[in-house]
Amino acid sequence: MSWAFYYFFASFNSKVPWSSCGNSWNTFRCREDWGAAIANTSSQLVNVSLQSLSGNMTLNSSMNSGVAEVDYYVDPTTEFWQNKVLAISSGIDQPGPIKWDLALCLLLAWVVVFACISKGVKTSGKVMYITATAPYVFMFILLIRGCTLPGAGGGILYYLKPSVSRLADMQTWVDAGTQIFFSYSIGIGASTALGSFNKFHHNSMKDTVIFACINSGTSFLAGFVIFAVLGYMAHEQGVRIEDVAESGPGLAFIAYPKALATMPIAPLWSVFFFIMLILLGLDSQFVAQEGLVAAIVDMFPVTLRKGHRRVMFTGLMCVICFLVALSMVTQGGMYVFQIFDFYSGSRIILLVALFECIAVAYVYGIDRFLVNLEMMYGFRLPNLFQVMKWFYLVITPITVLVIFIMNCISYSRLTYKFSAQHTYIYPNWAISIGWLMACSSIIMVPIFMIYAVVKRILTGGLNSLDIRALIRPKLLPHQLRVGDNLLDINPEATVANTFLPTDLLEEYNGSIDTYKGRHYPRVHSTPGVVLPQNMYAPTNTVLVPLNPDGTPVMGGPAAENDGLPGYDAAVNMEVDTEKLHPV
Repeated sequence: MSWAFYYFFASFNSKVPWSSCGNSWNTFRCREDWGAAIANTSSQLVNVSLQSLSGNMTLNSSMNSGVAEVDYYVDPTTEFWQNKVLAISSGIDQPGPIKWDLALCLLLAWVVVFACISKGVKTSGKVMYITATAPYVFMFILLIRGCTLPGAGGGILYYLKPSVSRLADMQTWVDAGTQIFFSYSIGIGASTALGSFNKFHHNSMKDTVIFACINSGTSFLAGFVIFAVLGYMAHEQGVRIEDVAESGPGLAFIAYPKALATMPIAPLWSVFFFIMLILLGLDSQFVAQEGLVAAIVDMFPVTLRKGHRRVMFTGLMCVICFLVALSMVTQGGMYVFQIFDFYSGSRIILLVALFECIAVAYVYGIDRFLVNLEMMYGFRLPNLFQVMKWFYLVITPITVLVIFIMNCISYSRLTYKFSAQHTYIYPNWAISIGWLMACSSIIMVPIFMIYAVVKRILTGGLNSLDIRALIRPKLLPHQLRVGDNLLDINPEATVANTFLPTDLLEEYNGSIDTYKGRHYPRVHSTPGVVLPQNMYAPTNTVLVPLNPDGTPVMGGPAAENDGLPGYDAAVNMEVDTEKLHPV
C-alpha cells in the first residue's frame, strides 16, 4: 500500500519519473534503450564476481576485455524502484534509516483503513461498495488501452495458450495451491469473522458461490490486462514475453510501470493503474484487519463492547500494525517484507487449513456440521451435502497435505533478485527468523494440546476416558444431535441452566420459566440425559442460555446483527427477548 501510494503521487508530473535516466538516483549503467544495449552486449564473455558486505551478494556479468567499463545495463524503471523508492541497502543486516516519504505513505494507508473500519462492518461495508467496484472500471479502461497497443495480441495469446509440459513441474501445483489459499483468504479466519455478522438464516452458500465466481473471474480478467501490456513490452524490446514477465512486487512496480512509461499520456494511465492497486489493497486490508479485530472483540465482549472501546481497540491495532510495518520502509525494508511474505503468508497456511478441516470433520463431526447448515439455511440439499461430506472427510485433507508436502520438497532458499546479474542470498540467521515466524502460526495447536493433557494429569491423573474427553467437542444446545449426552460431552456445563424448545418439554419433564411474558422450558440437571430425536429447535423457537438470576443471556457478534446469541461470548445484561431472532 505504501509503495502504491508513492507511485500514485509520483505520477502527477508532466512525465513519469521512471521513464528516463539522468536523475539524481540513476547510475552510469542506466540506459533508456536498455533492451538494445543488452542485445549489443550478448556476445561479451568476461565474468565479474563481487561480494557484498554480508558476503552473500553475487554479481555475474559478461563483457569483452576490450569493452568499456559498463558490464551490464539497467533500465530507468528498475533504477527508480531500487534506488529512489526503496533506496535498498546491500543486505538485511544493513537496515539503514526509515525512508520518511514511504513512512508518510504508510501512515496515510493506515489512517484510511482505520477511518473505514472504526465503526465495524456497517461502515466498512458501505465503503466497499466503492472500493470493490471502482477497480473494475479502471481495469476495463486499462484493458481497452492495452488491447490497442502493438504486440498485445501476442501477449493475450501467450496467456490463453496452455503449456501442458508445465503440469509436470511440481512448482506449478504448489504455486497454484498457495495462490488459491491466498486469493480466497482460506485458513486465516477473516471470512469466518466477517461471516459471523450475517443474520442466522442468511444463505451463506449462495454468497460462497458468488464470491468464488467473482474472485476467479477477476483474476482471469486481470490476466488480460497484464498480458496485453507484457505482449506490447516484448514487441517493443524484441524479446520473448517470458523475458519481460515479473512476479511479486516486480510486476506491479517494475514491469507494468515500464510499459506505462512508453505510452502517450503516460501519467494518466499511471494514475489509473495505481488507483486500481490502492483500491484493491484497501479491500484486502479492510478484510484482514476487520477479521483480526472482530475475533479479539468476540473473545472479550464484556470489556471491548462498552462505549467507544471497540473504536479505541481498532485504532490500537492499526497503530501496532503501522509500527511493525515501519521495518519495511527502511532501506533494508524489502528484505524484511520478503521474509514476512515468503514464510508467514504462504506455506504454513496450508497446515493451518489442514488442522481446521480435521477439527470440523473429525472432532466437531461432519454430520453435525451439515445438520447445522440445514438448520441455518432452512432447507436441505442431500446430494450436495453428501459431496461436501466426502470433501471434508477425505478429498480436502489429502489434497492440502499433498500440496504442503510438495511445497516442502520444492523449498528453495529465499533470495532477492536485483537484476539478471545480481542476486542477494539471505543469511542463515534471517532464514531462521523466517521459520520461527512460520511456526508461530501453528505452534498454538500443540501447545494447547499439551496444556490440556498436563492439566488433566495434575488434577487427578489421565486415563482413557480423559483422553477421549479431550478430543470431543464442547457443544452448545443448538449443536446437539441424536445420542449426544450433554454432561458427557461438556462436563463443565450446567444443564439446569440451558433452555430447550417448548415442544421438547414433555420429553424432558422439565419446568416452565417465565421471563417478560414468554415461556421457556428448563432441563433438569439429571446426569446421563440423552437428547431426543428432535435435537434442534424448529422455526419460531428461541434457544438461549440462562443467567444465574434466571434471565436469558445475550451477547456476541450475532446479537448485534439480530442473529443467534453468542454463547461463548455471553454478556450478563438486561435483554428484551422479543428482539431475539428465532432459530
